[in-house]
Amino acid sequence: MRYSRQVILPEIGEAGQAKLKKAKVLIVGVGGLGSPIALYLAGAGVGTIGLIDDDNVSISNLQRQILYTEIDMNRSKAVCAAERLSALNSEICLHSYPTRLTTGNAHELISRYDIIVDGCDNFSTRYLINDTCVNLRKTYVYGAICGFEGQVSVFNYGENKKNYRDLYPDEEEMKQIPPQFKGVMGITPAVVGSIEATEVLKIICGFGDVLSDKLWTIDLRTLQSNIFSL
Repeated sequence: MRYSRQVILPEIGEAGQAKLKKAKVLIVGVGGLGSPIALYLAGAGVGTIGLIDDDNVSISNLQRQILYTEIDMNRSKAVCAAERLSALNSEICLHSYPTRLTTGNAHELISRYDIIVDGCDNFSTRYLINDTCVNLRKTYVYGAICGFEGQVSVFNYGENKKNYRDLYPDEEEMKQIPPQFKGVMGITPAVVGSIEATEVLKIICGFGDVLSDKLWTIDLRTLQSNIFSL
């Protein structure tokens, strides 16, 4: 009964639900983006979910990071996220990694999962995710937000495989961009993270048009949305 509302969809069915149960997904960063990604993947019944984040919950997170509450203040996000998701769905397997993704642990951690989902907020981590996924032939679901705007793509997937360096080829130039005002409305990661979760479900169950060589963008001030070819 838990999954009855999605199993009746022809795109999912019993076969798709079985695929979800077998799937292993790693979410890098369980903040604004990672919160809706993790909640919807756990709710859908993704069998194994990894959560990596080296940060602790702070009061400014609560405006948008919906996995957490005031009682989680100063605790590890990865640990709190695993507890919250376990309360939502006790049938799935959750692994928390209260650490930062680095060149020293990326290969080992990413190799354990089928799909890697981007919930991070910096260029260095995204290039590391991308290059490790290319090396290990893992699918990378990318998402980014700023203010009222967001974008999503799927890298290293399908016949015409693209990766993050096709979108942003000059790593050193990107890293030299000065820090910008990090203002964001709470609904921005909610929308963008939900689209990332949707791409994960499409990949696992094999339905729809995956953003494998495309970039989806949205501006929530105007609700203008576009899909660009990479």
